[in-house]
This record gives sequence, structure tokens and C-alpha cells, in this order.
Amino acid sequence: MDDIVDLVTRSLADDTAAEFTERVDEQAMQLRRAIEAGEFDNEAFSVGLEIELYAINAEPDPPEPDEEADDEGVAEEDLDDDLSGSGGAAWSGSLDAPAEPEDGAGASLEPNGDGPSLEPDEGDPLEPAGGESLDQNAGETAAESEDSFGPGEGPSLDIDPDSPLAEDEPETPEKEEAEPAVESSVEEESDEPYMDPEDWEGRLTRLPDVVFEGEANKELGLHNAEVNTEPNSFDQTGMEVQTTAVEMQTKQARQQASKHNCELVLDAMWTIPPEEGSEQYLSAHETNDGVVLADNMRQAPRYVALDNEALDHAGGSIDFDVPGYSGSFPTILFESLATSIQPHLQVPDAEAFTEYYNAAIRTLGPLLALSVNSPFLPADMYGDTDGEWLCANTHHELRIAAFEQSVNTSENPKVRVPRDLDDTTDVVGRVVDDDQFAPFLREFLHDDERTAFEDEFWEFDHKRGTYWRWLRCVVGGTPVDGASTEKSLRIEYRPLPTQPHAKDMIGLQALTVGLIRGLVVADHPAAELPWQEARRSFYSAAADGSDADLSWVTAGGERTADHDEIYDEIFQYARLGLAEQGVPEARIDEYLDPIEARYEAGMTPSDWKIDRVRQSLDAGDDLSSAIQSMQRDYIEASREHHSFDEWV
Repeated sequence: MDDIVDLVTRSLADDTAAEFTERVDEQAMQLRRAIEAGEFDNEAFSVGLEIELYAINAEPDPPEPDEEADDEGVAEEDLDDDLSGSGGAAWSGSLDAPAEPEDGAGASLEPNGDGPSLEPDEGDPLEPAGGESLDQNAGETAAESEDSFGPGEGPSLDIDPDSPLAEDEPETPEKEEAEPAVESSVEEESDEPYMDPEDWEGRLTRLPDVVFEGEANKELGLHNAEVNTEPNSFDQTGMEVQTTAVEMQTKQARQQASKHNCELVLDAMWTIPPEEGSEQYLSAHETNDGVVLADNMRQAPRYVALDNEALDHAGGSIDFDVPGYSGSFPTILFESLATSIQPHLQVPDAEAFTEYYNAAIRTLGPLLALSVNSPFLPADMYGDTDGEWLCANTHHELRIAAFEQSVNTSENPKVRVPRDLDDTTDVVGRVVDDDQFAPFLREFLHDDERTAFEDEFWEFDHKRGTYWRWLRCVVGGTPVDGASTEKSLRIEYRPLPTQPHAKDMIGLQALTVGLIRGLVVADHPAAELPWQEARRSFYSAAADGSDADLSWVTAGGERTADHDEIYDEIFQYARLGLAEQGVPEARIDEYLDPIEARYEAGMTPSDWKIDRVRQSLDAGDDLSSAIQSMQRDYIEASREHHSFDEWV
């Protein structure tokens, strides 16, 4: 603990900031030259996926002492391919370069979260309770660790595993090191007390460190886990490998958690509170030599430093304000309410990167509206809020507000919709210009020479890890056979919530990368939609989900707000993009049909949740009971089915 406090204190010192800034400037200059010289051009497109989950106390099956079947084999058979898990680090995007320098040029429509709005003249698409809009916190995308697609990253605080902030202090007692990882058996747990299923509550719970010896990677909260696929070439084989990886790694991670009385849930926001209550869990902390240490946050230098930096900017507490709830927290940990998935698309032609990036911005609203999955906070946070009012007024994607308001405490909001790129080298400049949070110097954590590519740009990569935008550029990463070297440029697509099944997440991955590729290959005029309209559509989707007021430019160059026209093109051009990459028609249908079916049914996971809560309220339940009942039904439905469209 003393080591962490010392590192955080050094990180926040003035002399560190000055040296860090000098190094970032120098490294950025080298990167710009390398991009202009064509060193970041590659052979082919690549794809990958990050998946975030949370843990609840497991609902145990009755003990079966006579069963002697191999535990690992049984687990594989019993787990559906929609269960959560984690994968190894995908792209080690040690050089993730943020995508836009939001210099505040032009009046943006970003909703305010808590901090002062940079664009006071704009309306607030998402108005939190009390009339404050999310525009204050709005900005460009949430941060993620880009070294390897997210190991050790959180929806908003991801840092690459190779970045300065990536090295966690030991958190597991020595005695746990002897615990088996995937090999641990049910028999080893047979002395655990059996809990009658009627007593199961599905409460949020902390994950023991031994769970992370398997496929799961650590995240911001002690209840969080992440699964990452290794990147593959964007073609038929690569997409099939991605599908298998998502299915198997989520199975394996869930299997590992189940051996320790935990269940990893594929969901975008937990709603059944831990035993001590949600606000207590998210607020618990201690102060050591002036450094705030959140009890339920991973005690990693990167997280602690970022927490203290954000708190300092906010004056010691951070406000959180959404329909039905208004409060403040002494730590950024309330960001861990949210879990998400992040598709990645590597673009091989550096010169064409701006075209792909700007087209992707226009897809944010429509794709978020299809995937919304977090309409409720934990049930105990609502107090005496009227249930019917809440169902009518809550945002369909509260993740957006939770992420933005938790870290948008500096003068220039760090989480927001990024602006268009004019030149590919802008991805470097925007990182340089971004507000500096908790800088580290490489020698704080490493005493060896800088020999590898990622070492050379270590400080830049560290700052890139705190450049949070809803669409972000990653500069550099793990080489992909037949596609790229470690010098690559990729789009990190950050606004999508975690879905109920692996099949849904694979479908959204295919829809996202296929659509971006299809729009560009067909020279579709989507990017002609004014940036302000793309941004407004995004926040409308977060607030209203499938009823969002969306804007789009059709293939014929006409502006439209008609959902049928918009989604006809969304699916048409996604299919085109996948076909362009050699994915067979039958496979394309397999990926996209479940997502298209939810549009045709007019039902998103968020709609389903709100409907379930309304049904419980109509039956006489209070709001807290209704939300918790809905959550248990969600978990049960995710076990019984293979994709969300089967629910409806």
C-alpha cells in the first residue's frame, strides 16, 4: 500500500508533469513523421473485441456427491455459448492514439454531465434529474487500455497492459497463489455451504483474484472482469475465429468464476446491490498520506492515480445526476456501474483512416439505439422515486452518463463524441492536446532499457490511455499474421453496452465493422451528415433507445430521420462490407439476423427491462422489488436462450 501511495504522489507532482509533457511532445513528433512516411500502412484489415462483465453471487445447484464426471468437461457442456467470460489480451495497443482533439471549436450538442458545458448555447439531449444536462460531461469516447484490447482496462479507465499504469500492485494474498486456476474442481469446493435457490438474490459480489488465473482479466471494480479476443484478419476465417473465441472464452471465464461461488453476467449495468448497499459500496474509501484509496477499486497505481486526479479537479467529490437519482461520490468508482463491449477495426491504409473514422462517427447513434441495455441503476439508489415516472423518464443507456460524469471533472470534458478528423496525424495531436491526468514516467515502473517499439513511445501511450472518447484511435498494437505489424492504426468503438448473449455481441461486432467498411467501400455519403447532428443522434439514442430521434444521410444524399430508411441502409451496407471482406452470405445472415430481428420486433434489451419493471409495478410490487425481479428474470432468460431475439 505504501508503494502505491508513493507512486501516486510522484505521479501527481509538478516536476513529473513537466517531464512527462516534454517526453509526450517528443514522442508525438516521431509518430507524426512515421505516419506521414507510410510506416503505419499495412496489408489488410483486422478485427477484435473487448467484453466487460460483472459478478454476482452464484445460484448454486443442489449438491450431487455421486457425480464423478470430470469437472472441467461438465462445465463445458453445461454452459451456454452466451455466457460471459474473458479472453487474452487482444491487440496490445500500446500506442492507442485518441481520435479527436476537441478544441471546443464549434457549438457542440454534447449533453452536460456534471461539469460546466463547453457549449452553453447547445441544447442538452440528455437531461439528468434536476435539469442538468449530460452535455457538461459529454465529449469523446471513454478511455480504454489499448495495449491489448483492454486487459486491466475499464469502460472509462482502460489502460494498456504495457502502459505505465498497467502494472498492478499485488492484490492477492500469498495463500491464494496456490489455488488452481481453471483446473480447480467442484470437489474442492464441496465444503462450501449449500444455499437454497429460494435464498439466492443475485447480489453484486467481489471476484476473488484466483478467478483471474483463467480467461478473465481484471478491471476497475473488484466486481468487474474483462474478456478479450486476440485480433484476427478481417475475413471469413478471422470472423469465425472471433466467434469461437468469444463463445469459448466467455464459457471458460464463467466456469472459473462458478468454482468460487460467483456468476459472471453478460449485462450492461448491475442493479441488485451488494450486501452493504450500492452507495456504501461505491463510496467506501480511506485516505493515506493525502491519497484516496477506494475500498472496492483495484489497488493498481493507474486507477488510484486517475481517481485522485479526477477528485482533485472536482474539489473532492464527484456529482452523479440522472433521472431518478442525484448524489455525489468521494471516488470515481461509480463508473464501474457500467460494462460494455468494444469492437476494434484496424484500417491498413493510413491515408484513408480519416474516411473510416468520420463515417464511424455517423453510425454511433443508430448502433447505440439498437443495443441499449442499461435503463436502471441499482434498485436501492432510487429511494422514494415513483416507479411509473422512472419507467417513462429514465435513459435507456445510463452507461453513457455514468462514464461521462465519473471522469469529466477537468475543464475540458475527456469523455465525449469526437470531432471529425481532417488529417490522420490528428490522432496524435489530439492526445497531446488532451487534459493531462495522472502522468507516469516509465522509470517509475521499469528499470530496463527502451528497446521495443512500445517502450519508445511509453509516455505517449500512457497519455493515450487517459484519452477517453466514444470513438478512439489506437496507434500501434500487437502484430496480426498476414495483416499488420506493431505499427498500425485502428478504430476502437466504445459506446456499445454488453449484451445478453455471446451471439448478440458477435452480431454487433460484425454489424459495426461491416458497416464502417461497407460505407467507405461504397463511397456512401454518410459522412456528409453534419457532425452536430451525428452527436445529437448519439445522445438521443442514449436517452430514448429505439425511439431515438436519429439523423442519417441516405445513399442518394438525402437527409432522413425515418428509422426504416436508416436501418435498411445500416444492414444493407453492413452486409456489403462483410461480403467485401470475403464473408459468405450464409455467415453474414448468421451474424446479423439476430440484431435485425430485434429491430423488426421493436424491442431492445432496455425495452425488455422497462417492460418487465412495469409489469411488476402493475402487480403491486414497489420499485426496488420490481427492478430486482426484472434483473433475476434477465439472468434466467440469458441462461435459457442463445440470442436476445429469442426472448421476444
